[in-house]
Amino acid sequence: MRENPDQTDNAPSSARRSAHAPVAKPRRRRASAEGGKLDVADGRSVQGAPVQHGRAGRARVRTPQEAPASGARANAVDRLRQARADRNGITGRLHASQTPRQHKQNFIARAANQWFDRVVGAMKGEGLSAAEAAYAPHRTTRDFIFNTAGAASWAFVFPVVTMVSTQLVGVEQAGMISMAFVVALLLMFLGNFGVRTYQVSDVDEDHSFLDYQVNRWITCLLMVVVGWVYCSARGYATEMFQISMAVIAYRCVDALADVYEGRLQQVDKLYLAGISQTFRSLAALIVFCAVLAISRNSVAACTAMFIASLATFVVITWPLALLETPKSRGFSMKSLMGLFKMCAPLFVAIFLFNVIENMPKLVMEGMLPYDNQLYYNALYFPAQMILIAAQLVYKPLLLRMAGVWQDASKRLKFDLILYGIVAVIVAITAAVWAVMAWVGIPVMGVLYGIDFEEYRSLLYLMLVTGGITALIDFLYQVITIMRRQKDVTVLYCVSFFFSLFIPILLIGYAELEGAILSYLIIESILCVLLVWEYFRIRRDLSRGRHGSAGGVVEAAAEGAAASEHPRTTFVPLIDPADPELSEAESPECVEEEPRPLRPSEKRAIREHREEVMRRRTGKSGKR
Repeated sequence: MRENPDQTDNAPSSARRSAHAPVAKPRRRRASAEGGKLDVADGRSVQGAPVQHGRAGRARVRTPQEAPASGARANAVDRLRQARADRNGITGRLHASQTPRQHKQNFIARAANQWFDRVVGAMKGEGLSAAEAAYAPHRTTRDFIFNTAGAASWAFVFPVVTMVSTQLVGVEQAGMISMAFVVALLLMFLGNFGVRTYQVSDVDEDHSFLDYQVNRWITCLLMVVVGWVYCSARGYATEMFQISMAVIAYRCVDALADVYEGRLQQVDKLYLAGISQTFRSLAALIVFCAVLAISRNSVAACTAMFIASLATFVVITWPLALLETPKSRGFSMKSLMGLFKMCAPLFVAIFLFNVIENMPKLVMEGMLPYDNQLYYNALYFPAQMILIAAQLVYKPLLLRMAGVWQDASKRLKFDLILYGIVAVIVAITAAVWAVMAWVGIPVMGVLYGIDFEEYRSLLYLMLVTGGITALIDFLYQVITIMRRQKDVTVLYCVSFFFSLFIPILLIGYAELEGAILSYLIIESILCVLLVWEYFRIRRDLSRGRHGSAGGVVEAAAEGAAASEHPRTTFVPLIDPADPELSEAESPECVEEEPRPLRPSEKRAIREHREEVMRRRTGKSGKR
């Protein structure tokens, strides 16, 4: 049989097909050697270069110089296939394997980019405070979840830092870091100045948010100065001094962030405050552990922790509070001084409470080695869990409790909430006791690398003290909501007097055991005094109240209409300045010395006058 002169041994298989053979279906489309057109079938490229199949069946595009001349029949088939490819829109497209793959961002990267775009866009516009809020208030479930996460992450920084330090740099260095945290936490209450609870319960916004910010910047600066003076006066060595100042700076950032997170809670967005606190605490903790593991240097690790906390404050906490809350009114020096005056009793009480609570640690620093600080704090952390768990229960309810207290008809509901939270505190204490008695000692041994079996009885004493401390903290918040915080200052002074000599006597006699026992005795004294004070306040209220909750507004308005200098009348009570007691609807009331009206009372008087004038003139409508 005569061989077709157009067929050669080097010709591709497609060129050797007979004229009557069916055309093979196209396989995968591949790019030509020159990268311009796609091959849509065997034996053809879009530029006309034939394809040679290798051993593995993969097509290789041959250049026109390598390909032999094809016959008219092959060229016709090529033109037919080219026309079909053009009609289907395939010509010029690259193969999927050569198309650049678009990178899909994960959730964290996408959220970070969105947050960055929002902050930068707001700053380029009218400012952060003028931007529209993106998150809704009144999310109770979110409040509990994220506030729990924030409080837990913040509280676990100190224990985890102590555990990691014990494992990496030894007991002595861990004791030094623990002591630095004790001093910094004590000074942090100077930075907070007792404002958080007052700020959250300021439902009428008598003070602007700008006033709160200026107040916090001043107290934080004072906190750093006092910390430097204290460390210098104690005569700390260079390493201890640097560790202490780094930790104080870290806690200063926490104190500064607290006023912005308090603003979020004030507008009922507590879950955003919890998110902010979670990010800041976890970032500081992770950076501390990483730097300490790499460098084995306590000073470097504490400094890195401060830097990480400051970075998260600038990037997250500060812009979040301004973006998600209404724009603040202007600054007022009179309002600022009034804020300092109103919160001074709160600060004194809280500061004295923490001095009382930490007095055994401060006495131990001068009488015992630093390793005792580690043992004391290791036993203290389970007791602190009781306080943290109790705060997770009642802190989200403070705003609602303040609203319930202002309505005189809901006092029974207020009492039920109070007794319910006290029962929860007792239950939490019992639960933590059971867990620690079961697996607590072995777990602590694994975490710290130390056998705590000989300290089991001291652990039980510390847990009881933790339950008492949680009850003290809650009662103080309740008395603040009742606006009787001045009444408890004397009680804290009495307890502080006992704390001056009881720890010294017991620590000198029984060392670590004496420190824990003195802590229990002092906290018990303060708890009894606060319970007595709370029932005394309620007894006075029950004896003195004879009117409605709006009596003070009506009485003040009538007095203002009768005289240019308004005078307020009160029933004869122990504290006539209390807004819940200042009602003068009874004919038997006794006139007392006038007091300056609060901004909310002045606003109520002004609105009452305008309403009276509208009624007299017959005008109606909105102002």
